Amino acid sequence: MRRAQTVEIPISGMDCAECARHVRGAIEKLPGVQSAQVLLGAEKAIVEFDPDKIGLPEICAAIRTAGYEVSPLESPKDALASAEGFHRRLTLLLVGTFGLIVNAVVFGEILGFLDILNEHVPFLLGLTVVVAGGYPIFMDVLRAAVRGKVTSHTLMTLGVIAALAVGQWATAGLVVLFMRIGDYVESFTAHSARRALRELTSLAPQTARVERQGVEIQVPIGEVSVGEIVIVRPGERIPVDGQVIAGHATVDQSPITGESMPAEVIPGSRVYAATIAKLGSLRIRAEKVGEDTTFGRVIKMVEEAEAHRAHLHSVADRFSALYLPIVGAIAGLTFLITRNPLSTAAVLVVACSCSFALATPVAILASIGASARRGLLIKGGRYLELLARADVLLVDKTGTLTLGQPQVTDVFSSCGLSRKEILTLAASAERYSEHPLAEAIRALARCENIPLLEPRYFEAVPGLGVSGVIGGKRIRIGNSRMIPEAQRFPMAAELEEQGKTLLFLEIDGQLAGILALEDTLRPEVPAALQEMRALGIRHVELLTGDNERTAARLAQELGVLCRAKLLPEDKIRVVKEFQARGHTVVMVGDGVNDAPALAQADVGIAMAAAGTDVAMEAAHIALMREDWHLVPEVLRTSRRTMRVVKMNLAFTAIYNLVGLSLAALGILPLVVAAAAQSLPDIVILGNSARLLTRK
Repeated sequence: MRRAQTVEIPISGMDCAECARHVRGAIEKLPGVQSAQVLLGAEKAIVEFDPDKIGLPEICAAIRTAGYEVSPLESPKDALASAEGFHRRLTLLLVGTFGLIVNAVVFGEILGFLDILNEHVPFLLGLTVVVAGGYPIFMDVLRAAVRGKVTSHTLMTLGVIAALAVGQWATAGLVVLFMRIGDYVESFTAHSARRALRELTSLAPQTARVERQGVEIQVPIGEVSVGEIVIVRPGERIPVDGQVIAGHATVDQSPITGESMPAEVIPGSRVYAATIAKLGSLRIRAEKVGEDTTFGRVIKMVEEAEAHRAHLHSVADRFSALYLPIVGAIAGLTFLITRNPLSTAAVLVVACSCSFALATPVAILASIGASARRGLLIKGGRYLELLARADVLLVDKTGTLTLGQPQVTDVFSSCGLSRKEILTLAASAERYSEHPLAEAIRALARCENIPLLEPRYFEAVPGLGVSGVIGGKRIRIGNSRMIPEAQRFPMAAELEEQGKTLLFLEIDGQLAGILALEDTLRPEVPAALQEMRALGIRHVELLTGDNERTAARLAQELGVLCRAKLLPEDKIRVVKEFQARGHTVVMVGDGVNDAPALAQADVGIAMAAAGTDVAMEAAHIALMREDWHLVPEVLRTSRRTMRVVKMNLAFTAIYNLVGLSLAALGILPLVVAAAAQSLPDIVILGNSARLLTRK
């Protein structure tokens, strides 16, 4: 039995959420298609299908039948350049002619010029002009009608037919003209919302300089293999994720972390694709290439963020689907009361259904794309909306509130072993652990030139510690929940009173030693927590697997509540407790031991997720650098985005209500209604563009 296949299909011609729905519906109807996501912002469809029942050509054919094109694959830079050039020219054309056309139309209507055209130009010639000018739109309407769909173009086409029916071919021609201008405005609005994503994508390196058989050669990025040596010269973008094996440079990491200050890298340092080497050359051993790099995954997550839609987005989509029948009913009622076909046509033409569908995604796409450039990776509008109304903040300790770089301050023996023997067994047992405390023990062993032994068996127990077999001895090292009898150790209480974290070493079931570690609070945390309170977060609580005394000391320093000695499942339970009481919960963690709680929270925020696969997968929002000021910043971003979305929806609703009322009363002429129907898209674009700038 063959497994389902997943394919990404680039699509052109989608201008609004209605277009994306049409494409998705056309794909999902095909036999063998298991799921389909159509992403307006990324201009592509992600389709999972059974290759035994359907193939890629049939899926592409269904997209074309729906009225859209399957785009050829372009490099990000080529696509960006061609799109920017095309829209720059069209923008100049629009700005230069739109005002003239509107003025000509309005004054032409007032002064009777349109009546003169209708009287002196043969109707057949006028009809030919109307059909030729609106042919692409009329064909789209016909294809939609065959599929049983009614679109905004359907209503406007009925308006054109109404104008022709009463002999007003000039009016019908101007309606067609404004339909074409409106299509461009919608396309430009959607295109502008994608700008931040395109700018982010354009940073991806296209080539790499690799060393093969002692010779440096330039190859496309897709031909670089893991393990190859990549050479990066001053001013060049690093093309892979990897480890520096030679050289020294200052690296601008802003494409990944948003941090403006460059970082110094030396042999042994990790570097990331799309960052820029300055003031030095590097030789890098490639560890991740292409889409597997941190930057590649950031782009993919930003592209797919559209799939996690905000609730307001879904509400707007449902309203948009109901809006067209409502407009049709209003138009029918207008005709029954007034018997005026032009007023009826004006009702059909002035309706702006696409503006409802665009109001939310344009703002969301702009915000997510711009945030990614600042080191805030937001996985969808749903999480922006939830974060905007959050009222509870739960925080992990090690690696989140603290720097995650603890140091071993004390090593004690309780069974006659030497300090070196205790440290050898502890560091060897922790050899393959990713926890910051394990790294602190290994760092001390390296500092004292203590060689590590190879464990024959290794198991990490989340929230407790590790166990293994070393030199034939069963070793466990962990906290007091893993080794309860360790609390009887004479020095334990005194060390905990000092705010230190304790790990106990057990050999063959006997307590053998104790290691005390101390971490440092991130200096920006108190100010950041104060900002969160000022933004309306009413409850802040520290959740940690550490002992009560250490947790209470830190919580008192920060002025927050705390719960100690928690396992990962305990943290999930705490999150559920708050959710059951109706709170919207934000959980901030380092993404390693906190992954379950991050996933359970309404919004999980992973601290310093750059290069950390677990953090990027588990969290809903990933902060790409270690800076607690990003937490209140992303909260402000979410609230600002939701304000813009609500303003877009409110303006669109009021505008359509006024426009429909004036058209139904015969106050709004048909040609003015046609000119007015594009205005909401322009206002939505201008309002949403504010999210591309940082405040």
